[in-house]
Amino acid sequence: LESSELEAEVGKLPGWEVREGALEKSYKRGDFNGSMAFLNRIAEAADAADHHPDVSISWDTVTLRWVSHSAGGITDADVRMAGKSDELAG
Repeated sequence: LESSELEAEVGKLPGWEVREGALEKSYKRGDFNGSMAFLNRIAEAADAADHHPDVSISWDTVTLRWVSHSAGGITDADVRMAGKSDELAG
């Protein structure tokens, strides 16, 4: 995405930031089981879309980074999956 398009799209995604060339957001899930349950929902959606995030997990926090490595940056697919991630977070 061009920088102006990306800025407009990120503006529609509460809590998401562009960091080091990727869309990034952290989700507090309450405890480890909540983090794992959320991450399993993300994994299922990512497999269905054939588009997978970079993930970091700690006890109660899951951080997702969406970037299309093959395209060398953030694409429409990353924006869609960021929105889907918010849906799955409930």
